[in-house]
Formats: sequence, structure tokens, C-alpha cells
Amino acid sequence: MPDNLTNDELLALAANVLEIEARAIDALAARLNDDFVAACDLCLQTAGRVVVTGMGKSGHVSNKIAATLASTGTPAFFMHPAEAGHGDLGMITSQDLLLAISYSGETAEVVTILPVVKRIGAKLLSITGDPQSTMALAADAHLDISVAEEACPLNLAPTASTTATLAMGDALAVALLKSRGFTADDFARSHPSGSLGKRLLLRVSDIMRSGERMPAVTANVSLRDGLMEMTDKGLGMTAIVDEKQTLLGIFTDGDLRRSLDSGADIHTTRISDVMHSDCTTITAGILAAEAMHILEQNKITSLLVVDDDKKLIGALNIHDLFREGLK
Repeated sequence: MPDNLTNDELLALAANVLEIEARAIDALAARLNDDFVAACDLCLQTAGRVVVTGMGKSGHVSNKIAATLASTGTPAFFMHPAEAGHGDLGMITSQDLLLAISYSGETAEVVTILPVVKRIGAKLLSITGDPQSTMALAADAHLDISVAEEACPLNLAPTASTTATLAMGDALAVALLKSRGFTADDFARSHPSGSLGKRLLLRVSDIMRSGERMPAVTANVSLRDGLMEMTDKGLGMTAIVDEKQTLLGIFTDGDLRRSLDSGADIHTTRISDVMHSDCTTITAGILAAEAMHILEQNKITSLLVVDDDKKLIGALNIHDLFREGLK
């Protein structure tokens, strides 16, 4: 019959798992040596791709490591070792590096393909928990991810060992990222569909309203005409410009309320008399994420976009940024 654990016992069990896995990672850090440097050098010298392979739980971890490498500047993909023996070895060329992962270092599906990989001429980097295993001894470089114990109370299910493997994969990916001079822009280029990619790549010029879509009036128009322009363009404000499109100021919904409260006549009051001349502006080349920060910092909802000569070229509303997924 299964044990009926109390809440305190459940929490204690979870804490013990986390402590065991944390100790496993701490032990990895203490064991880092020239083998890690050799592994990095092997990856950096690879002209082709890093082909990551592993079976079972190691296979799941291998898939994640391959994805992390690929998104951080090291071209990589996962190859299932069982499928490799039935044709997928054709994915590997002499220019590639096989990153083989197995805690025992003796996984049959992986060991079987090693002679073929060697014959192709590809290099081998192995990650195992046994430096004397077949996979470790066959490798051009080896990383030891052995753990003192699994977090599983039966000491059977891969838990601490898979965590250690995943952490070592992350350490390798980050070291390679820094070595390659990989930047945030590089990262965004491989994540164009995600919100991160939008934050890193999207610029004001990509989403600003320009031409007939941006609200603008000249300084001599009446407050009524300014209000009509605001209503027509739907941004809750209008820019005030001279005949050369040089920005003179801004008039917003808030300014309208204040003007009406002070008794201004919308037909006779010129908009230049009630505008703000010290408005916050941005340039078209800045990141949309930076524009969002400026809006939040100044507690405003709209921005005017100007060129180097202070000529009005666009307008942006916070809802334009929301529509692009920036928050």
C-alpha cells in the first residue's frame, strides 16, 4: 500500500530532492578542470555542427542541450541514437562533432555508432558519469558528470544525474556563447517569433504611425481644429508643427481638460497658446522596448518621433506597443 505522507513529510521530501541536486551541481563546479577547456576548444574548432545524441532520459536532456547550443551561436541538432543505426548517421559529416551523452557511458545504442562516427572522421565529445567507460575512453574530450547519489529515494531514477548533465550542457553553451562574442541581437535573430525577439529587434520605425496616420496641426489653428485632428487620428493627442514640419509642441487629452476647466473657448483659442512645447520625443531608430520604458518612466501614453533636425516623422501610442506583444 502507498504511504500517506503528511504535508510536512511532502515538503521535507521535496527539500531533500532539491538539496541533493544542488550538491550534485556544486560538486560539478568543484571538479571543473582542463577537460572542460578541451571540450570548449573542440566545439570552437568544429567547422560543421554539433550533433547531440543520447538515449532515454539522457536523450531528453540531449534534445534540450542541442536546442540551447543552437540558440546561443553553436549550430547543433539532436540525433536519436537508435535511428542513427538505421540511416540517420547520414546526418553526420567529417566536419561535425558528435556530443554523446550517457550516464553509464555504456548505452548500447550510442556505443554501437561510435566506430562509424570515427570512420566518418567526426570528432567525439562525451558526457558521462564514468571516466573509464567505453564512451569516455573513445572520446576526443570527456566531461565527467558523476553524482554521489540520485535524488530518487530508490537511487534508481535519473534525477540528480540528469540535472547535473543539463547544468553541464548549460555551462558549455554559455562558455561557447562568450567565446564566440554572441550578442543579444544575435540571440534575437534566432528567436524572431517570440516576445524576446520582439523586445530585442523591433524598432520604433517598424511600428510608428507616419504620413497621414500621424496627428499634426499647425500652430495657428483653433483649439477646435486640433480637437478634430485628435479625434480623427485616435491617439489622444496631436503634434503642433510649423510649415516645415519642425515640431513645436504637443496637445493631449489632458491638456484639453485643463483648457476647458480654465474657460478656454475652443473656437477662438489658438492651439499654440495651450500646447506643451517641452514634449518628450524619440527617434525612429531606437528599440520599441526602449520607447516602452520612456512611456512608463514619464507616465505618458504617446510619443512623437522626430529626426535629427527635430522634424516630425511619426507618432506612437502605448497600445501600438501592446499590440506587438511588448509589456
